[in-house]
Amino acid sequence: MTKAEYLEAAAARYDELQKLNQLNNFYDYEVEFVKIWNGLGREVLEKNIGTLSKDKRKKKPYDGGLCNDKQQS
Repeated sequence: MTKAEYLEAAAARYDELQKLNQLNNFYDYEVEFVKIWNGLGREVLEKNIGTLSKDKRKKKPYDGGLCNDKQQS
């Protein structure tokens, strides 16, 4: 995810965040804020590592070049 993509995703939720200021109850504000923030976090996560698996227990292999089973020259 590029900086521009992140800023675009955050800007898309700006109006939703501003509407929260109309709520009089802090509990409702917090609940709605968490929903919006989790949505943004999920979008960022998916763009950075790919789409999430339907099986929440299955992990996607990660190769950061530090695997022990690779031969070093």
